[in-house]
Amino acid sequence: MARFGDGLALGPDLVGAAESSVRQALAPLTAPPDLVCVFVAAEDVGATAEAALRAAAVARDAGAQVVVGCNGSGVIGGDRGVEEASAVSAWAGSLPEARLEAFRLETLRAEDRLVVVGMPEEHDDDVVGMLLADPYSFPVDAFVEHSSEALPGLPLVGGLAGGQGAGRTRLLLNDEVYDDGAVGVVLGGPVTAATLVSQGARPIGPDMVVTKAEENVLYELAGTPALEKLEQIVLTLSEEEQEMAARGLLIGVAMDEYAEEHEHGDFLVRGVVGADADTGAIAIGDVIEVGRTVRFQVRDAGAADEDLAELLNRFDLSPVEGALLFSCNGRGRAMFPDSDHDVKLLRRTFGPAGVGGFFAAGEIGPVSGRNHVHGFTASILAFGPTART
Repeated sequence: MARFGDGLALGPDLVGAAESSVRQALAPLTAPPDLVCVFVAAEDVGATAEAALRAAAVARDAGAQVVVGCNGSGVIGGDRGVEEASAVSAWAGSLPEARLEAFRLETLRAEDRLVVVGMPEEHDDDVVGMLLADPYSFPVDAFVEHSSEALPGLPLVGGLAGGQGAGRTRLLLNDEVYDDGAVGVVLGGPVTAATLVSQGARPIGPDMVVTKAEENVLYELAGTPALEKLEQIVLTLSEEEQEMAARGLLIGVAMDEYAEEHEHGDFLVRGVVGADADTGAIAIGDVIEVGRTVRFQVRDAGAADEDLAELLNRFDLSPVEGALLFSCNGRGRAMFPDSDHDVKLLRRTFGPAGVGGFFAAGEIGPVSGRNHVHGFTASILAFGPTART
């Protein structure tokens, strides 16, 4: 009895592709869908909106409670990833007895600050939220980074839509298409779901404690000027790893200071964005306090493949019946030989589960219990057998 399905259709007729992809996603289901997700890749945002609305109409006619989606630089479905081509992917799920609360987020200016409005009221049995946001009009970084405080215990998974420039994002929620803000759905009640974020990085060098820092600037690591410490580590690397570090060095911040060992998934990975030879300081893409444990990281196709494979192999939800995949637009053919890498790896691990998603301009997902916006990641929301009340 299949509860999840996915579909993919390509071609210049986006409206026809939208209808086809939704019908493919619905075909394996043995009960009416509750949630349908639609993702569109196309240059023409007008055609994108038409396709999204047609997909929503087909899904709603089939009984879907909530239809949510967006556009992106590519889409994932039908066992494939598609980039640089007009395509529509759809994903459908039957979630009996679950509570689905769709939401549309907007920002309002209150004196000297922005206020986000539109989140549904919290419930004790909330399980997970999916968020799709326009990065040009919505303060997604600030909202997601503080969501763990405002929405304690609620993991958020999703992605930044569009990626084609300001004003070219399209967000779908039921029977409406929006060009700003954010949309999503909170799932609650008898839902079995789990999240996974593969940051695709490989650690190099030792764990180090930050001994002097200010905002996003690291002055000392383990009592040594940060840049000097980095140079010491680089000298110990193989020639291949030195080249990887030169192409793009990263730093991982340990999310659990009390862990005896830090493994894959235990670090929040951020970029190293600059260095000052005069002060010996390193600037990174996040704020880090003194006392935190960090470790330098590198990323390439091999590291990304190993990281995702290892995390999937020890994923704690089995069997997986359906999954949504939000893969960075810097992955796909920009990192791997083809656009199918991430979805094929999920298929090999999860089996016949319905898998759909899109290539995002930034991915949303929790690391060690806190929600973050990431880059170059694969963020996954997976569903297991129905939990009964």
